[in-house]
Amino acid sequence: MKIDRPGAARVLTKAEAAAFAAEARSAGRRIVFTNGVFDLLHPGHVRYLREARALGDLLIAGLNADESVRRNKGPGRPITSQNERAEVLAALSSVDAVVVFPEDTPADIIRRVQPDILVKGADWPADQIVGRDTVEARGGRVVLIPVEGRYSTTSIVERIKNAR
Repeated sequence: MKIDRPGAARVLTKAEAAAFAAEARSAGRRIVFTNGVFDLLHPGHVRYLREARALGDLLIAGLNADESVRRNKGPGRPITSQNERAEVLAALSSVDAVVVFPEDTPADIIRRVQPDILVKGADWPADQIVGRDTVEARGGRVVLIPVEGRYSTTSIVERIKNAR
């Protein structure tokens, strides 16, 4: 199931994402979910999202809202606005839908979407993966995808700052 709409139209509310997932599930589709800040989209993100999408029939990406990013990354972290980040993320062919969430974690959206597969970067300790219990309680699984160190957003931001 692929949403045939421009990128900005694939940015869904939590309720729309839940309905989209329920419709896909009733059609026998496997739903993959991942989340992140995606504050500086780079080749590492693109590869990660492509691998995540290959695990199922559709990929819903949760995106931290601006206020959540500020709380998690600190007030000095340069970011583009959540609307711009969401539109760019939704425009990627591997991403079927994007949902912006204001909370510090994606727990609520994971409960609403009920993904079959939850994907995180392999740098996440298993006991810190938010939503793991929700997914595994339904018989789903958590998949860790290796992170390409060269494309760490933090290291890219530092390289940009030091290039001045």
